[in-house]
Amino acid sequence: MKTPKTLLLSLAITAALTACNKPADAPAAAGDAKATSPTAYTLDESKLPSVIHFSPDDLDKSKDACNDFGGYVNDKWIAANPIPSDRSSWGPGAVLAERSLAIQHQLAEQSAADAKATGIDKIVGDFWATGMDQQKIDAQGISPLNDRLAKIDAVTDAASIANYLRTSAADGENDLFGFGPEADFKNSSMSIAYATQGGLGLPDKGYYFDADKKDKLDAYKAHIAKVLELSGAKAEDAAKQADAVIAFETRLAKASKSSEEMSRDVSLYYNPVSPADADKLTPNFSWEEFFKAQGVETPKMFSLAMPDFHAEASKMIADVPADTWKAFLRYHTVDGASPYLSEPFVQEHYAFHNQAMAGQKEQKARWKRVLGAIEENAGEAMGQLYVKVAFPAESKAKMESLVKNLGVALKSRIENLAWMSDETKKKALEKLATFEPRVGYPDKWRDFTGLQTSRDSYIGNALAASAFNYKWALGKIGKPVDKTEWGMTPQTVNAYYNPLANQITFPAAILQPPFFDPNADASMNYGSIGAVIGHEMTHGFDDQGSRFGPTGNFENWWTPADAKGFASRTDKLVKQFDAYEAMPGLHVNGKHTLGENIADLGGLATAYDAMNLATAGTPDPKTDGLSRDQRFFLNFGTSWRSQMTPDVTKLIVASNEHAPPQFRAVGAPANLPAFAAAFQCKAGDAMMRGGDQQVVIW
Repeated sequence: MKTPKTLLLSLAITAALTACNKPADAPAAAGDAKATSPTAYTLDESKLPSVIHFSPDDLDKSKDACNDFGGYVNDKWIAANPIPSDRSSWGPGAVLAERSLAIQHQLAEQSAADAKATGIDKIVGDFWATGMDQQKIDAQGISPLNDRLAKIDAVTDAASIANYLRTSAADGENDLFGFGPEADFKNSSMSIAYATQGGLGLPDKGYYFDADKKDKLDAYKAHIAKVLELSGAKAEDAAKQADAVIAFETRLAKASKSSEEMSRDVSLYYNPVSPADADKLTPNFSWEEFFKAQGVETPKMFSLAMPDFHAEASKMIADVPADTWKAFLRYHTVDGASPYLSEPFVQEHYAFHNQAMAGQKEQKARWKRVLGAIEENAGEAMGQLYVKVAFPAESKAKMESLVKNLGVALKSRIENLAWMSDETKKKALEKLATFEPRVGYPDKWRDFTGLQTSRDSYIGNALAASAFNYKWALGKIGKPVDKTEWGMTPQTVNAYYNPLANQITFPAAILQPPFFDPNADASMNYGSIGAVIGHEMTHGFDDQGSRFGPTGNFENWWTPADAKGFASRTDKLVKQFDAYEAMPGLHVNGKHTLGENIADLGGLATAYDAMNLATAGTPDPKTDGLSRDQRFFLNFGTSWRSQMTPDVTKLIVASNEHAPPQFRAVGAPANLPAFAAAFQCKAGDAMMRGGDQQVVIW
């Protein structure tokens, strides 16, 4: 069971960020009565985990800031705070995520306590009550999936395979490819349909071919067999079917783009075609029939992204035996639903996805998993409750001021770039002027009217939400983009930039120490949340964001000379990160992580300028014997304080567009003269990249 999500282009940071520490009422959006929750919620802060603040006591004075900045700032804390057994990584963001969960825990219990609740209170309460009723879930076993599995068993030939793919997608379950709305690259004010690649149970195509990932492929095959056996197949048959599924997905992988290719070339998402022309590429899968089955008016054009993938999938509909298709569909249907099923399914899902793939030592408590299900299926419903108790009004006001100052600083940086022509500067400044910052929570809440939940079945609620969310998403196709919508919930520990709308978004949960504190001095806030704000702004001008113009349309607005000059500078950044060794013999992929590294560098440099603008004419407070500049960089380093299991490190390097956090802590500051001056670094020190090594972009 896969809940539909926004398909593509919100360029989010993976850093850890999260919840707020003071209760305050956040108003419901004006004119949106359906979003208002009538229940009076309260928050017991004594039950919440403490936040992390930068402390001089955490500094490891045995290390040199100029040669081992990450160790100097973070190693002492890391040594004293091992990864909890129910997590595969740990740091400020994970700590704050736990705090966010603790807040949501209280809200969910209060929602569930009112059996007569309506609206969003009922949705949250129904999910909570059914999700926490393990006895009923265990008694139901796999029976809630019987109807779906019967439809898979009825597949016999190419025509019935194509029909199943159409009809199951209409219920919000599409195991073969991604499908949903996104802004038209060439007309970003309108939403069109995008069909993208999918069908792989492993994080990247390389997992099916790379020798160093064979252990993961073997674990995946064993997992498929176990899931099929749990769903009713005999052990011997399940093993054979698992072999067939691996061969099936390997064939899809050959036709798929890698994670690196996808992150480095955003144009891969845009391949506008008519349904009739798409049908010529996929003769065994009619797109005109697909649109009809989804209840969507057949458009004149949609984006058939990664056409080679779809062409291969069409061939497979015709030449792969129906029994293999049935095994593939049955596995993904059951595996996707496993978190909502009885304990044997839950444990097998954990054993592969969390333990084998990420090195997690212990299953998360059920209450955390149920909150995760609410987040996936009705996250903005919970978000409306969250901001009532956990988002101080002063945080929003202070953040808006910080965002404004970062915009002024970035404008000045662009105006003074020696390598950029006046023609390109004009466009860059025009784009910067159109940025729309969004802080805390949406001005208009999503309407959940029509989502029917109950106290009868946990997976029944999830399946209902999946179908509801899918239909809601499809309702956007062919209509103007609603720029009031958010791609993250307020309780999410993250932030993002959307190049198709020129929006930078900072959910409420990010606005907490060590990232943000409305009562902290400038060095603390500009060194952490300021760098995050600058990071998201800089995404508008990184190697992919710079391909979208001031209106959000996909266009080339750089002169050839400027594009060449930009590339010569970013090539240095690729080499810098290529040299970082995440584990013995495993290096960071500088090309894959380039966009995020550009944003880190631009974000930190801009935040430093903004801090100086905000504190101009004021004396340096020299807090705890540390200068303002030192505290700025030290809190930046603290915000990337993190440790992770070896499996997660391998996973990030293989499939994530972000470098492991320990390198993000040092990569950007090593290129800034202000860092070297703050800590009196000398030529030759690791944190003083001079001459041809220094990367200067923004």
